[in-house]
Formats: sequence, C-alpha cells, structure tokens
Amino acid sequence: MDSTIHISKIVKHRPRLLLAKPEETFLPKFEFLRSIGVSRSGLPLFVSRNPDLLARSLERCLIPIYEILKSVLISDVKVVTTLNRMENRSLYSFQKTFSNNTSLLRELGISQSISYLVTQSPSVMCQKVGKFAEVIKKVMKLGFDPSKLIFVEAVRVFHFMSHKTWEHKLEVYRRLGFSEDEVWSIFRKHPKCMSLSEKNVMGTMDFFVRKMGWQPAAVARFPTVLCYSLERRIIPRCSVVRVLLLKGLIKGDIHLSSVLPPSEKYFLERFVIKYQEHVPQLLDIYQRKMSLTELGFGFDDKFKISALKSV
Repeated sequence: MDSTIHISKIVKHRPRLLLAKPEETFLPKFEFLRSIGVSRSGLPLFVSRNPDLLARSLERCLIPIYEILKSVLISDVKVVTTLNRMENRSLYSFQKTFSNNTSLLRELGISQSISYLVTQSPSVMCQKVGKFAEVIKKVMKLGFDPSKLIFVEAVRVFHFMSHKTWEHKLEVYRRLGFSEDEVWSIFRKHPKCMSLSEKNVMGTMDFFVRKMGWQPAAVARFPTVLCYSLERRIIPRCSVVRVLLLKGLIKGDIHLSSVLPPSEKYFLERFVIKYQEHVPQLLDIYQRKMSLTELGFGFDDKFKISALKSV
C-alpha cells in the first residue's frame, strides 16, 4: 500500500498529529516499535491501523502496555500481533481493565486460555470489569471447559453480540428446522456458528437440505460444516459426491462427516483419484472447471436413495 494512503488514514483519525514535531514525537515511538519486532516495511501499516499509538505517551502508555502484554504473552511476536489487533479505544482503558480482567480469569482458574484470548481479541480483555465478569460467568455456566480454546471462542461470541442479536440468531436456526437442544448443541460444539450471518447460514442449509438431502439433525452433529465456504469447499466436494451417487459408484448412506470435514488430500484420495478411471472428469468437476450440467447431471437429479444418511 502506498505510504501516502497510510499517512492520509492517520491524519484523518488524528489530525492534531500534523502539529507535532516528528523528531520528538514520532521517532522515539518508531524506534521502540522497531525494537520489539515491527519490521521497517510493516511499520506504516502497523501505525495506520492504530494512529493512537502515535498520540499516546511512550513512557506513560506504550512501554507500560508492552510490559503488561509481555508478562502474559512472553513472546514479542505475540505482543506485536496483539498491538496490531488492538482498537484505538482499547488503548485508553488498557492499563486499568486488562490487569483487572486478567486477575479475574486467574481467580476463576482460567489461566491456560488467557494468551489465546489476548492475542485473538484484545478488545475483549479491555472491556469494563463488570461486563467482562458477566460474560465469563455466563460461559462457565453453560458448561464450557476454561482450559479449552473453545471456551475463549464462546467468550468472544458473547462479547461481540448483543442480546437482541443473539435472540435473532436463535430464531434463524429454529426456522431452519433445528430444535432448541440442537441449537445449543451447535453452540457448545462450535461457538463460531452463532457469529455467522443469517444469509450465510440460510444459504448453506438450503444447499444441504434441498440439494444434498442432509437434514438439520445431521448438521447439528457436525456444526463445523456451517463455517465452510459454500463456493470453495461445499459445492465442489458435493458436486463430486453427487456424480458418484448418480453413477452408482458410492451408496446413498454416505455421511456428511466423511465429505466435508476431512482434509483436501483425504477427500481427493477417497472420492476423486479412486474413481477417476470410471469418471475422468471428476477432478475438473472438483476444481469447478466443468459443471454438473456439462456432464449431464444436476443437483435435482434423483438417485436410488432419496436422502443421505443423517448420522
């Protein structure tokens, strides 16, 4: 990105910085950031993402923040990553709220997940102590294990989502045919599913149910599939499976879990390479160089078993 764009972004957010003396105000901060691992080429982007770094005192703000983060994260690389993700407003509350929230986590016996939470969502650790404690206790009450990273994911979901939005997401899943228990099961297994947009969830479920015959109960058992890209992962893999089904090369009781979660290498070996002698176009179908219609098939074609197995 052109340096003028970075400068423009900084000035837009902090116009008063134009009045500062570069050698006195900016240079010491640049040198400090370089000393903790920010590369020379990456410095403009780093600072433009958080112009407040230039507006705050080096001795009273930046160095203390660095020392606090370093005491938790140990690694300068992680500290730089966290600073890069920190929002402007977080700098103002950091020194007070971060330490208090970290202490709260340790008091509750949550220590192993702190580093992950700090690096992934520093803004979560910078919210007011009362609100932070409320979210933490809510997640613990739902039965999440504080020693697991999934605990952090659940905290992030509740932090970034209002009560109204949460209720709306619950209603979206209910409309799609999930029971109340299934919705909560989805959240406990893969909290990120509740952060997906209504459009994405409905589009993916429409494809699973109408095109592939997978029912909500099957999806609830493997909710990670809701987070996969419809265009880049779901459709290419399901297109291959559809061809194999319609040609009778595999049975209709194939599990959703054996099609979408496995690695690309596994999928290619099991569903593409294995059957290329019978269907030479499979790799082209998978890579979307050829459509099902070009092969004479479609997602509306029927095969002997009308719905794929749900378990």
